[in-house]
Amino acid sequence: MRSIVRYARFVLGFNVLVILLGALVRATGSGAGCGRSWPTCDSRAIPELEGATAIEFTHRAASGIALVLVAVLALLVWRRTGKGHAARIGVALSLVAIVAEALIGALIVLSEWVAEDASLARAISVPLHLVNTLFLLAALALTVFWLDGGRRLEFRQDRAASVVVVLGGLALVLLAASGAITALADTLFPKTPGADLSAESHFLTDLRIVHPVLAVAAAAVGWWASVRSTGALTGSARWLPFLVGAMLVTGVINVALGVPVWMQLIHLLLADMLWIAYVFSSAEALQVSAATDARLSPSR
Repeated sequence: MRSIVRYARFVLGFNVLVILLGALVRATGSGAGCGRSWPTCDSRAIPELEGATAIEFTHRAASGIALVLVAVLALLVWRRTGKGHAARIGVALSLVAIVAEALIGALIVLSEWVAEDASLARAISVPLHLVNTLFLLAALALTVFWLDGGRRLEFRQDRAASVVVVLGGLALVLLAASGAITALADTLFPKTPGADLSAESHFLTDLRIVHPVLAVAAAAVGWWASVRSTGALTGSARWLPFLVGAMLVTGVINVALGVPVWMQLIHLLLADMLWIAYVFSSAEALQVSAATDARLSPSR
């Protein structure tokens, strides 16, 4: 079982890499690098790899590999776990999510919500795409958790903790969605001396302030909750304060430097790590006791 756990972790990490490549496509305005063509690139299986085309094609190729990796993981989980194993649920959700990722990507390309497009449709599709991405990472993280010996989750055993976990997750999703909108605004309307002043009237520029305000508010609430907590943070939860702090610091640096691409990628990487750590810590908090899990598990 250890080999499949390592493979599941690799698949999770590879999907984080694909997410970073997607952000690189957006940040460099390379979304139209393959034209209005999907799944081919400029109607070719392998185009000339130059400029925006090379960036967009690399992201598409990595996305295709990620889909295959998740499909292989699903096959392995079904073959090596027994009926009723929680990992089967996690990997099934992962497969659904990554197929949805491909379909959403296709819709964005075919609708030409890429490059310099600043339409309302793109402003809606970008955060929705990110929400599905977070769902994919959560499903893969839970698959790793369950394959590595984690027990099934029970939301009824501690309703207060369950409510906190759900509300915290929703807050992180909202924060990430607002970050996606801010990143899109920074790409389309960069704050430079030569920027078009008319861009200041665009609704995306007005939404830039939402993400930092939500980030500071979320960090403050998280700090207050940790201070009020009677017990020390354990397990994956120990990483949350450090990741939140790193997110705040890199966010400030990102704005101060004029949101360079490399800093955007670092900030996004930390955001993905924060989300994954939150999923693991939530699963650890909500898993049933060993005795309960043994009683509920189907006979093998």
